[in-house]
Amino acid sequence: MFSNAVKLFKLIGFDIKLDPSWILIAALITWSLSQQYFPATLPGQTAGAYFLMAVFAMLLFFASLLLHELAHAVVARQYGVPIKGITLFLFGGVAELDEEPRTAGIEFRVAVAGPLMSFALSFGFWSLALAATIAQSGPTLIEILSYLATINLILALFNLVPAFPLDGGRVLRAYLWHRSGNILKATESAAKSGVVFAYTLMALGMVALFQGAVVVGLWNVLIASFVLIAARSSYQTQLARAVFDNRTVGSLMSRNPLVVEPDMTLSDFVSDIILRRRTNFAPVLEDGVLLGHMDRQLLSGIDRDNWASTRVGDVFVGLEDTPMVGPDLPVQDLLALVAQTGARKFLVVRDHRLLGVITLADLAGSLQQADMRLHERDVPQR
Repeated sequence: MFSNAVKLFKLIGFDIKLDPSWILIAALITWSLSQQYFPATLPGQTAGAYFLMAVFAMLLFFASLLLHELAHAVVARQYGVPIKGITLFLFGGVAELDEEPRTAGIEFRVAVAGPLMSFALSFGFWSLALAATIAQSGPTLIEILSYLATINLILALFNLVPAFPLDGGRVLRAYLWHRSGNILKATESAAKSGVVFAYTLMALGMVALFQGAVVVGLWNVLIASFVLIAARSSYQTQLARAVFDNRTVGSLMSRNPLVVEPDMTLSDFVSDIILRRRTNFAPVLEDGVLLGHMDRQLLSGIDRDNWASTRVGDVFVGLEDTPMVGPDLPVQDLLALVAQTGARKFLVVRDHRLLGVITLADLAGSLQQADMRLHERDVPQR
């Protein structure tokens, strides 16, 4: 998810990483605090003082976010849920779970751990602010502590909104999962709540933009877009787990695929394979021996006038550069390979013998069919 994230350090066994997008939100928070919040709550200070206050408050805010995510991660680890690490990014922080919790009860406990930590931090900063006030400490410290108490309270309350993938949405999914026993249906319902919330937040952001609150409006729209994408992808991810769990490449591959020989001209490849058969990818075989593959993209580097005189054998991709997998490879591992390499089509090979072809389109088709079957079962019979 965060391919550009940089590992900062390790904390209680978790890798703490920073995505480059964090720089933008850190700068935005610092600017907002130094130019608006602290000048309004504590007038009469210098610009440098406001800047130092803003930087200090921003760093403590992200420390609070880190503790929020650590709470999720620690509870998840206690129940055996593997965690990739914790990443700070544009929209705050996230504890990257390698897999879903095994039960609704575990899901609930992992979900509520973060908001409980934020509530505890809010109370802690409020207590420190009160103690600083009683001790007649400097107003600068009191304002920073008050801000941190407020922002942690807002963070806790916002995350409890029942909209997936927010913590409240995960609590909602845990409840629906517990009630129905079906994590896929629970995820679908919770994801719909996330979509509704995202569109509501987006509408509020547009209203703010028209009223001149540009920063607030844009921020609402950005958060809404993130929630919308995450909510929709969460159901697809869960559907993929349900459909592909314990499935292998061999069970989903296209057997007896269309193949071409190296003597075929590019003109024939275009007319017979691409246009007539509507296929732009084909293994290349000669006398039953697998040589590689031919792809439509290879045509772009050859002038159309030379297609009739150029043969597949002159331009095809050899086995050393052809994506190949075995039939026993779990489909989940294939999906990870797609994400890692960017390849969308794979030859399925065993002992140098072509068994079939599997593509990202095949996987997407399987998901679509499973989704249709799932919803057909939900349609009441007349």
